[in-house]
This record gives sequence, structure tokens and C-alpha cells, in this order.
Amino acid sequence: MTNTNVFNQSNGPLFTQLTNTFAAPGIGAAPDTGAAAAGSFFALTTINSSLPSNQNLLLQIVNASGSGRTVRIAGLFGGTTAAATLVVYSGGTVAIPGSVTPVPVNTLLGNTNTSIVTTRQNTGTLGGTFTSLLSMPLTAGMYTLDLNGSIVVPPGQTLSISVGTGNQTAAINLFWWEF
Repeated sequence: MTNTNVFNQSNGPLFTQLTNTFAAPGIGAAPDTGAAAAGSFFALTTINSSLPSNQNLLLQIVNASGSGRTVRIAGLFGGTTAAATLVVYSGGTVAIPGSVTPVPVNTLLGNTNTSIVTTRQNTGTLGGTFTSLLSMPLTAGMYTLDLNGSIVVPPGQTLSISVGTGNQTAAINLFWWEF
């Protein structure tokens, strides 16, 4: 016997009426997208850096006390030409002699909003007092670490990143939003 009625009828015991709540346009996006559209999403890169023997590539952002904004780390991306270790720290000191201060770029191109963080990049070993948040071994090639805002840097706190050790070329690209 052929089943010619696969849908229940309004007078049947299983009848339900669906309500379509879709409102145009229906867009689902990560917080990064909204922050970028608002001019509050930033990128910082070390570019490709040659590491001397027994040295690490260090990148640091400092959210100064009283800045009025909180930094949420969206992700870390980069690469190495040899096996290395990526470590993310809370705190630490990057030596000033020989360091550079890369400028964070607003990812809403043409936007004049600037980041509140102070930056420092150098090669060497992280000094001062710090706590390791995560550590992961890397093979030669590219790496990606999506953090989706799960590391928060409030005013008065420092985030440091290290890739190394030595005799290779490495890069760190850090992305975050501020509110």
C-alpha cells in the first residue's frame, strides 16, 4: 500500500505549526568580525626574523594601567624554518637594548582608531617575572592558534610570546580586539 500522505494534517494528533523567525539579513559571525567592522581589531607582526643561536623571538604587548580598555587575544599565527617551541606568558620583560616597537595595525583599513597597547620585539630570553600560559612544540612550517578571545589582558597586565630556540627564521603574528 502506497503512503500518499507523508505530512500530518491540521486535524491530526501530531499537528504542529512552524513559525519562521528568520530576519534578513541572516548573518552569523565571530566576535573578531564585529570588532574589525567597529575599528577595534588589531594586528601586530614581527615579520620574518632571523634568530641567532640559542635565542628566541620575543613579542610583547602591555596594556597600561588606566588605559580604560581590555584586550582579548583572537589568535596567533606564524611560522618557523626549523622545529621550535611557542610559549605564551603572562608578564615578563623584553630587554630594551636592541628592541624595536612594532606598530599595531587596525584591520579596518583606513580607520584612524589606534591600539592602546605598548609593544616590544627583540631576540633573546624573556626576563623578569612571568607565568607560562601555554607551551606547544612546533615543527618547521606554519602554525595557527585560534584563541577566540579566551586570553584576556586587562589594564595593568602584560602578554609575552616566545618562539625559538635559535638558528632559524621565525615569525609571530598576533591579533586582538579591544573594548
